[in-house]
Amino acid sequence: MRVIKLGGRVQDDARLASALAGAWRDQPRTLCVVHGGGDAISALQRALGVTPAFAGGRRVTSDADVEIVRMALSGAANKQLVARLVAAGVPAVGISGEDGALLGAERLAGGSLGRVGAPARVEARLLAHLLDGGYLPVVSPLGRDVAAADGAALNVNGDDAAAAIAAALDAEELLFISDVAGVMVDGAAASSLDVDDATAAIAQGVAVGGMAAKLQAGIAALERGVPRVRIGDLDALCDPGRGTTLVPTRSLV
Repeated sequence: MRVIKLGGRVQDDARLASALAGAWRDQPRTLCVVHGGGDAISALQRALGVTPAFAGGRRVTSDADVEIVRMALSGAANKQLVARLVAAGVPAVGISGEDGALLGAERLAGGSLGRVGAPARVEARLLAHLLDGGYLPVVSPLGRDVAAADGAALNVNGDDAAAAIAAALDAEELLFISDVAGVMVDGAAASSLDVDDATAAIAQGVAVGGMAAKLQAGIAALERGVPRVRIGDLDALCDPGRGTTLVPTRSLV
C-alpha cells in the first residue's frame, strides 16, 4: 500500500495522469492519492477580491475563506485530477476528508489561524471500501472539526493529511511528489536524511516553506509506524531509488 501526496504544481504536469495510471496498473488497489492546491486557493481568493494571508507558513483561513478552500480543492482541483485519471483509464473517485468523517481535525494554535486544523483521527473505512471495490481514492485534504457539534470544515495541510492517512492504512510507503527532485543539500538532492538531519535542516533554514512541511509530516509518519517515507519529483513514482528517503535517527537504527 502506498499513499502518494501530490503538490499543487505537479498536478499541472502533463505526464501525471499516465504516470499514476502506470503505477495503478502495476499494483492495482494499493494506491491512495492525497492532493494539495495552494496556488489554486490563492488564485481563487484573489479573483474574489480576498488577499491571501499566512502565518508561520500556514494559510490563515476565515469562515469565508474555508468555502473558497472547498471550492478550489474539493471542487476544481479534485475533480480536474479525477477527470484526467479517468481519461487515462484509472477508476479514480474523488472525495474530501469531510466525506464519511474520513479526516477529523483539531484547530491549530488555539484557533488563532481561524479554520485551520491538524489531523486528530482518520476513519479509513471509506478508503478501504473504495480500494476493495477496485477504485483509486483521490482525497482533498479538508477535515471535520472534532470539537464542533456541526462538524465544521477545517483547512488541513495536505502533507499532514497524507501522513495521517498513510498511518491509518498501514501503508508501506508515503511518497511526497512535488516539482523538486528531493531535499536539496549543497545544491543536490540528498539520497537520505535521518530524523535528526531533517530536524536540523528545518531549524537552520535549509528546508523552508513547503519542504519544511513535508519533512515535518514525514517525521510524523515515521513516528506513527510508516516504514518508508520519500520526497521526490514525478519520476520518483516509478523509480524507488529516486528522491530523498527519510529514515529514523541513525544512532537508533
